[in-house]
Amino acid sequence: MEKVLVLGGGIGGVETAFAHSAKAFDVELISDKDYLYIYPISIWIPTKEADFEDVILPLEEIAKRNNFKFTKAKVKEIRSKEKKVIVEYDDGRIEEKTYDRLVVAMGGVKKKHPGIEYTYSTCGSPEEMLAIRDKLHELIEKGGGTIAFGFGGNPKDPTGVRGGPVFEELFNIHFYLKKLGVRDKFKLVFFAPMKKPGQRLGEKNAEKMYDFFKKIDVSYKIGVKIKEFQPDGIVFEDGEKIQSDLTIFTPAIDGHPVYKNASDLPLNEAGFIKIDKYCAVPGTDFTVWAVGDAAAIDGPQWRAKQGHLAEVMGRIVARNIEKLIKGKASQMESYLPHVHIVCLMDMGPWGGTLFMRTHKRALMIPLPKIGHYLKKLWGWYYKNSKLGKIPRIPGFDAP
Repeated sequence: MEKVLVLGGGIGGVETAFAHSAKAFDVELISDKDYLYIYPISIWIPTKEADFEDVILPLEEIAKRNNFKFTKAKVKEIRSKEKKVIVEYDDGRIEEKTYDRLVVAMGGVKKKHPGIEYTYSTCGSPEEMLAIRDKLHELIEKGGGTIAFGFGGNPKDPTGVRGGPVFEELFNIHFYLKKLGVRDKFKLVFFAPMKKPGQRLGEKNAEKMYDFFKKIDVSYKIGVKIKEFQPDGIVFEDGEKIQSDLTIFTPAIDGHPVYKNASDLPLNEAGFIKIDKYCAVPGTDFTVWAVGDAAAIDGPQWRAKQGHLAEVMGRIVARNIEKLIKGKASQMESYLPHVHIVCLMDMGPWGGTLFMRTHKRALMIPLPKIGHYLKKLWGWYYKNSKLGKIPRIPGFDAP
């Protein structure tokens, strides 16, 4: 039985461990956290529709129910030529982990911006979402203020932009303040350095997004680079400053420091791991693979790193390794046909909007009222299916 080592306990890593354990491999998942944080439903923490406990799943419990081993440790070094990964435990112990196959699913890190410490990210640590909740309610108690929402880009690799969760947080907070009867006490501002943020969803879809901004009285500043963040706002390169009492900003993803500084893996300019169409890392003789945010994904100009793609890639890796073992390398699958955008954008009590972008078309389907509850249903399904309490539905695992 081959030993498969999976690095990373996020959506992509957990699905990768599932897929390989289902093939009867000896699977060990390593993560520096002992829980899976479900980012797509964490958007409801600031509006108190969800608590921290509602958006996490214990990795130990997931592992036991799905026949793989979980190890809580921090990855310090990847030595692919030796088939070793160096990890450090909480008590300071260092251990060498060996493997037959390695799947890297550790994601990336947020790009650094001057003054980033004055902002809070929708895709950062769980503690940041709790801080957004607390800051928001402080402003409500004070009687109002200005909240700025934005996201950044990575010129070296545009696939790591995290715009969707920022839009979702903006809409949820807007409708939450309206529900409380205090929306008129707040100014909501959106900002981003791109000329047309959201364009990867489709040109017409992006235009509709900004029409909706005007409808709900959200001002915006786009197409100008951010110079720095300050305690009371955002300064742009054109000299303008937007005053802000709470700045919610999600930077683009950059390559993980372990990839850049402590591995012998081939990387692209941004520090993501290079892969071929099978998700295998070139030069490793099909022993090392990378999925999700860790990988330098190929495809159309509008491609994006999303949870559903990370899950698909994890399943493809499991099938490809099985085919290699059975001597059927010619039948290996490519992830490229699966590169598309699917996003159910939650908009709070108003509902939601389903965005779909494929090689052939870009769709935007408004789902008033029902959209919000469909995303709630997905959250319930995701948690219970991962714990083996209900059957899994193919293609319904990540939003």
